[in-house]
Order: sequence, then C-alpha cells, then structure tokens
Amino acid sequence: MNRVETASGSLISEPTTFWVYNLENEAGRFYVGSSDDPERRLTEHNDTSSGHVTFTHKHGPWELVWQESHPTRAAAMARERQIKRMKSAHWIRANLLKR
Repeated sequence: MNRVETASGSLISEPTTFWVYNLENEAGRFYVGSSDDPERRLTEHNDTSSGHVTFTHKHGPWELVWQESHPTRAAAMARERQIKRMKSAHWIRANLLKR
C-alpha cells in the first residue's frame, strides 16, 4: 500500500500495482524484471553514470517493450520467474509481444 496525501491533507492508503516488464536492446536481446515502477527501472537500467557495471548497463540502451500488472509483489516475481524459465527470445516474441 502507498500512503497518499489527499487535497484536504489527510493520508489514505492506495494499493500498489506491481509489474513484470521486458526490455529489449538494439541487438534484439531481452531483459525481464519486476518492479512497482517500470519507467523508473528503465531509467536506472539505461543510466551508465552510476558506476555499476551490470548486464543492462553493458548491453543497453534498452526500450520498454512489454509490461503486465499484478496485485502483489509475490505474484509479479512468480510471473517474472516463469518467463525467465523459458530462456527464449523466440518465446517472448511469440507469446508476449505477438511478433
């Protein structure tokens, strides 16, 4: 739950949506992840100034090509694991991107 301040100044709880997302680079490689904010994660994956050297930093820039919402972090992580088990760019293109 996110705590959000209303116009009157009171705090209310809003449900958080969690996302599974696919990024694709210019070479056609994919990265699968999950987050409560895929756009923020895309920015982080493409940020090479952070000093970290990770798969996404070495193989970017990335584009967000698919995302799917889930009601809980656990559900999003389970779906992320399911997609990663496929280990196939062909499966991602055929089943998620419908190309």
